[in-house]
Amino acid sequence: MEEFDYAVTLFGLLLGLALTEALAGLARALKSRHHVRIGWSTAMLGILVACDVVTFWVYGWQMRQFVSARWPVMFAGFVVTGIYFVAASLIFPASPQDDHEAHFAANYRLVLAGVLICNIALYAWVVSIVGADRMFTARNIVISWSLLPATLIAIFARERGVVLGCIGWMIALYPLSLVWP
Repeated sequence: MEEFDYAVTLFGLLLGLALTEALAGLARALKSRHHVRIGWSTAMLGILVACDVVTFWVYGWQMRQFVSARWPVMFAGFVVTGIYFVAASLIFPASPQDDHEAHFAANYRLVLAGVLICNIALYAWVVSIVGADRMFTARNIVISWSLLPATLIAIFARERGVVLGCIGWMIALYPLSLVWP
């Protein structure tokens, strides 16, 4: 068993649980859709976190030759994937009968802060491996680096439209990354 295979058992498990938590919340919400309005904001936040978790998983695979099963790497991976799990668990309310929009308003900042912390850790790791010069192409500035200020704006904005606009922009970055080589 290679070191990456060993490390991915922990990281993959926690990332998989994060996706499961988000999908389970979505399933509960859809089951109660006749009694409670889910709302666009909650759905958008769920899409954002799911896309971000999958992207993190892809980066992990692409950088697998740099993953070692040493304690600092394993602990840092645990912290980051644990943050993703907690963020995913905060997207939907525990009870599907709860007001989803009120739950969004109470929790979106924590969810986005978790996503921000995970992305900062990812960018720091990638920069430490490939160097900063390769991280500042036009594509990376738009697709990767614009995520950071958009997340900060969404966290600190008071107007719902600005928050949803930032989340919409961040979601749009994922399909953009597919068509922009």
